[in-house]
Amino acid sequence: MSSSSESPWDKTTQQFKQIFGDGLAKALQSLQPAGAGAEAAAPLRIPADKLQEIQKEYLAEASKLWSQGLQAPTSAASDRRFSNQAWASNPVAAFSAASYLLNARTLMSLAEAVEADAKTSARIRFAVEQWLAASAPSNYLAFNAEAQKKAIETKGESIAKGIQNMLNDLRQGHVSMTDESLFEVGKNVATTEGAVVFENELFQLIEYKPLTGKVYERPFLFVPPCINKFYILDLQPENSFVRYAVAQGHRTFVVSWRNPDKSMAQKTWDDYVENGVIEAISVVQQISGAEQINALGFCVGGTLLGTALAVLAARDREPVASATFLTAMLDFTDTGILDVFIDEHSVKFREMEMGKGGLLKGQVLASTFSFLRPNDLVWNYVVGNYLKGETPPPFDLLYWNSDSTNLPGPFFAWYLRNMYLENNLAQPGKLTVCGEKIDLGLVDLPVYIYGSREDHIVPIHSAYASTQILPGEKRFVMGASGHIAGVINPPSKNKRSYWTRDDGQMPAPMNEWLAGAQERPGSWWTDWAEWLKGHAGKQITAPKTYGKGSKFQVIEAAPGRYVQQKA
Repeated sequence: MSSSSESPWDKTTQQFKQIFGDGLAKALQSLQPAGAGAEAAAPLRIPADKLQEIQKEYLAEASKLWSQGLQAPTSAASDRRFSNQAWASNPVAAFSAASYLLNARTLMSLAEAVEADAKTSARIRFAVEQWLAASAPSNYLAFNAEAQKKAIETKGESIAKGIQNMLNDLRQGHVSMTDESLFEVGKNVATTEGAVVFENELFQLIEYKPLTGKVYERPFLFVPPCINKFYILDLQPENSFVRYAVAQGHRTFVVSWRNPDKSMAQKTWDDYVENGVIEAISVVQQISGAEQINALGFCVGGTLLGTALAVLAARDREPVASATFLTAMLDFTDTGILDVFIDEHSVKFREMEMGKGGLLKGQVLASTFSFLRPNDLVWNYVVGNYLKGETPPPFDLLYWNSDSTNLPGPFFAWYLRNMYLENNLAQPGKLTVCGEKIDLGLVDLPVYIYGSREDHIVPIHSAYASTQILPGEKRFVMGASGHIAGVINPPSKNKRSYWTRDDGQMPAPMNEWLAGAQERPGSWWTDWAEWLKGHAGKQITAPKTYGKGSKFQVIEAAPGRYVQQKA
């Protein structure tokens, strides 16, 4: 290709290719912006002085490494992938690990040095990170000293078991992250006692048995994400958020979304708001007899809840007394790492593919989220399961993570465009949902907003952004850890910490809020429980039966049929 016909993106890819070969170039090319060409692409380049500096540093480090020869470099031992003694005791393996890490550092320096717009820079970094994670010598039996040692010690049994593990994972369609045979929904996960008291084609409503003699007069409704199953909130009794809410004296209900099949291929965002969230709110009101309820939305469930509250506000209805938003986005200005997948071209493709009907398979979503943390959630298990022939230890959270769900195509395509691409929910009057022009500025009620400091799905600044949109009384809390581990942090574990600010100030940007916040040890659950108690009303005698009368009778025991359906 002549220089006159090369786009800036092509030139940058060629710079990488000249130094490190075809593999990375292909990874970069796979993330080429839509319509990129000599005229359309954003200008990309690595400044000559920066490139020289990186090359000089690389050559110096490479010379140092080569001068050691086969003296077993120890520089790789700090990386978990190469920390086993088998690597250090094998000079060739130790050298390959050290060489890989040097190349990885240099590649990331090159990626950081590219001058481009923010989105393109993020895509380059993401492509490089993915390629580096996949090309680590630890991922291949020919280079993995630890796996080789185990194969010798077990007389080949580890290799035979690894092949069995691989065949099993091929049959089930995903890499095993835990021993899935040890878990069964309703038996040792999702075990809080309750009953299904209502169902339609979108969801089942579960009511839980009270654990206290008295309950608060305002019942409590969980709206989980429909891209996962609800029992992340009800894993084991000791880490169940559902059970914790029940134990605090709340008459608790949970939406259990149906795992969509072909019969739901036409369902839209409006359907999930009107016949999902708003219907669930109405049923809880009817069963409890309460004029108002308290509600919680987690992740996409929080976006659905916020949308439903805006629709209800447009209809001059206020059935919800307070709302909790857990790691949820209402303002999609900063969508974090997921932004690398979103542009007009990709959204149009999804709209053409499934905007009028179809299903987004759960395995696609699960793989996408796993590759956001490839070393931890993909290659770690490839090495353990296949190269070492190990069975991963039982872990309830990872079992849930593997229990994927489908999404209706029209729902997904609309969500991508109006939330991730155009951020329309945050713009007053921009969206029409369920026949109503909606404005989150009319959702005037007390809210508790929680964000996790290290969340890669809902960046902490994006969780905080809801404080600038919602007009009512607000409490914002930041927890330690990530999207799931930060949320599922029961007080009994006495782990981690959280940050609060008690003067009620919600300045923008979030860094100003944090400057006046205090770190507190332990779980944020206790802070939330104290806050919710102030919005739950007086205490009344706990009901002795589920549902109400002939209209809302017990359909089946919790956790119900819908959560059992596989993608």
